[in-house]
Order: sequence, then structure tokens, then C-alpha cells
Amino acid sequence: MTEASPRGTYLVIAEALRQEIEGGRHGSGLPSEADLMREHGVARNTIRRSLKTLEAEGVLESAPGIGWRVSQGGDRRSLVERMVAVIEEDSLAVGDAYPSEARLCERFGVSRTAVRRGLAYMEGTGLLATVHGKGRTVRALPSPAVGP
Repeated sequence: MTEASPRGTYLVIAEALRQEIEGGRHGSGLPSEADLMREHGVARNTIRRSLKTLEAEGVLESAPGIGWRVSQGGDRRSLVERMVAVIEEDSLAVGDAYPSEARLCERFGVSRTAVRRGLAYMEGTGLLATVHGKGRTVRALPSPAVGP
């Protein structure tokens, strides 16, 4: 940014990003925070504040392991909440096989690291059990309040 803004620099950047997104410049993903810092000539905190503003408005969503992407307007639940919901959505019962990491990555469009974090959470809360060489199975059905 070359000039000070009475609105706050982060709001000016958020508005610029919103217009670029609406114009289709970024497709489904945004450049890295470092690239946005260079492009706008500001600090990382300013970029993050802009991104968080757009996230609160439902324009963007943070995808662990991927970065920031344009919100598709659908499911606003966290990845862990969506992974827990798979048990009900797929009508899984105790003892049934839970989908593989690869299938979960494809289903949710996230990295294997993000899926593994979700699986670790589910194992830690007792929803899933891992059997070496056999994959994961449903150990318990989720209660309505399960989620981070």
C-alpha cells in the first residue's frame, strides 16, 4: 500500500481481495500470505486480518494444509465436525470400517495432514479405533455435542 487509509489498511485490502474474487481472478484458491504481503506491501498481520475479515463474511475459508480458498457457500462446519458426521451420513455402525485417509482427502478436498489431525482427534475421543493393517473402525457413535 502506498498511502494510508482512513478505513484501515486491512479493510482496504479485504475489499480489493473481495473484488478480485468476484472478478474470478483467484479461482478457488488465494495466493500465499507471503505473496499477498509482497503484492500489497504490508505486514503478515495486516494480511491475516484482511483474510479473517473475509472469512467472517463467508467469502473465504481456511483449509488446513492448503491455505485460504474461496468459500463454496456450503458446509461451514470444521473439518473435524464434518469427519465425525461421516459416521451418521454413511450410516456406519460400531465395528464398521471408517473411510480411508485417501477417500477422506478426496471427499473434503484437504491435505492428508489435515485428515490425520481429524482422525487423531476422533481416536482420542474414542470414536475410532485403529487396527494395524486393517484401517480404522467405528468404536462408538458420536453424541450430538462431539466436536472441537
